[in-house]
This record gives sequence, structure tokens and C-alpha cells, in this order.
Amino acid sequence: MDTIDVVCAIIQKEGKVFIAQRKPHKNLGGYWEFPGGKVEKGEDPIDALKRELLEEIDMIIDHPIYFGEHHYAYDSFTIHLMGYTCDFVSSSFLMTDHDAWAFVRLEDLNQYKMAGADWYFVDLLNK
Repeated sequence: MDTIDVVCAIIQKEGKVFIAQRKPHKNLGGYWEFPGGKVEKGEDPIDALKRELLEEIDMIIDHPIYFGEHHYAYDSFTIHLMGYTCDFVSSSFLMTDHDAWAFVRLEDLNQYKMAGADWYFVDLLNK
């Protein structure tokens, strides 16, 4: 099984963190996640993060700082997920892969159906 390099943004604002829910027809449809996406071959992870957020949520972030990474095996693929904390700058929230978004309190994240790989960062944030 090939491993896919993926980045995600952990955007905190006023004691809350940003999550988005994947559209039902997308891979992992209905699950909530820290937004981001695939890193293209030869692409810098931070450049990939900024590109993916702009493409998928029309979001601009600033000051990405490496937060952690891990490998997670889903049924049909494995991802190498790299997380970055970021400052929220702006967004029209025009979403292509998601159909809902929210800023939620850290202690409330466990009430959301989070994608499996993202639980690693939920646990880190709650420590």
C-alpha cells in the first residue's frame, strides 16, 4: 500500500480550533478534519498547505509552524500526515471538498466524527 503525504492546518482562534466536514461523496465523506490536502511530488509541505487551503476553502493563513506528524492506515490507503499550527488571516469559506465548517472548543472536538488520522492531533492539542 502506497503512502500519501498530506498536510493539515491546525488553526486556533479565540480558544477554538477550525475543522471542516468532508462532502458526502468525497473520500471519508461526512467526517470532520483539520483541513489541508496532498503534497505534490517535489512540493514544500508549507507551500502545499497554503495552496490546498486556498483551493479548497478560499482561505489564507499565515505563520505556519510545524506541530507534528504521523502515519495512519485507512482500509485502502495510508497517509503520512503533517500538521502545522497557523494563524487565520481570511476566507470567503467557498468550499470545494467540504460542506460545513466550525470553530470549536478543544474540549468539544471529541463530539465530532473526526477522520481517523486527525485524532492524533486532537490528542496532542488536549494535552
